[in-house]
Amino acid sequence: MQTPANGVPAPRSPEGSRPAPGGRQRDAFFDNAKYLAIVLVAVGHAWGQLLDEGAVETAYRVVYTFHMPAFILISGYFSRGFDLRPRHVQRLVTGVVVPYVVFETAYSLFQRYGNDEPEHGITLLDPTYHLWFLCALFVWRITTPLWKAVRHPLAVSLVLAALGSVSPQIGDDLELQRVLQFLPFFVLGLTLRPEHFRMVKRRSVRVASVPVFVAAAVTAWATMPYMRLGWLYHSDSAQELGTAWWTGPLVVWATLGCSLVMTVCFLAWVPRRRMWFTSLGAGTIYGYLLHAFLVRAGNYTDFYDLPALHEPLGVLGLTVFAAAAVTVLCTRPVQRALRCVVEPRMDWAFRRDAGEAARVREQHRPAGVRAPGEKVSV
Repeated sequence: MQTPANGVPAPRSPEGSRPAPGGRQRDAFFDNAKYLAIVLVAVGHAWGQLLDEGAVETAYRVVYTFHMPAFILISGYFSRGFDLRPRHVQRLVTGVVVPYVVFETAYSLFQRYGNDEPEHGITLLDPTYHLWFLCALFVWRITTPLWKAVRHPLAVSLVLAALGSVSPQIGDDLELQRVLQFLPFFVLGLTLRPEHFRMVKRRSVRVASVPVFVAAAVTAWATMPYMRLGWLYHSDSAQELGTAWWTGPLVVWATLGCSLVMTVCFLAWVPRRRMWFTSLGAGTIYGYLLHAFLVRAGNYTDFYDLPALHEPLGVLGLTVFAAAAVTVLCTRPVQRALRCVVEPRMDWAFRRDAGEAARVREQHRPAGVRAPGEKVSV
């Protein structure tokens, strides 16, 4: 869910692209995908408060098979150029670590005072609600050079995901279960190339995705009594979900496979051209970080217990409200107001990279003008 400003270059595409600050090109397809995914995240969190309704839980399970995998896949794709150069590390800190610290503190205080829990403290080791993604993104990005160096990174990541599913001793610190079990999607994103996304955009894939979505809905409805939601959250081991340890790898690999198919189907229907919401794709991190305040406020005020919300029109209204709210939170005014904590520059906190500064000066030096001390060859 991070934008290229967080330390990774965006791919250039002549189709549906526009200039971005600094002369780079933004691909409308990816901005559209990020916006639609963040809407599904917000809607999914709203539906998660009404799971006593069978139809709502069916839709919830379908959405949860692919909305975060899609984000993670795109995050991996945009992390292909990440390395441990000071400039990239600085952007990783300012674009991931700082927002995590700020919003983890904010959500802890919100729970303490908004929900009247004076004993609730501030901890950075146990992420609140949706903030696990920032912890995971930090770990995944900082290990990107490793995944780019090993021979079979995807196979290794699948083994680690399986090992995580049988290791209850991992605990809840930094949501490492999710870090491990969702890792294959990030690694897969690192290995993808632009031509892979061109294949996804084919009309044949869009047509085939329709029966796949129908089958997913039927399967989600039929398996509700038997499959715990924890398998879709990827936040617990098999033992913690009440099954034998050996089921962990099997179910995790099966759910990851289903998630991949659903992610492909989702991406197949993402518009390739610029839409009215394309520009909002650059601000999805703002919507992601902020929308949970609304979800939590509803929990604290017993809003979701209103009988009207458990009627079809109430569910529809809540869905529209969640989509509209997260859309507003991705807009430019919100970005400008909160950039100081979501994407701060913080140049004062880092050493100046002399090599990077020299390369920038060289790029901007007019042709024919010699650098100080440069000799003229004859």
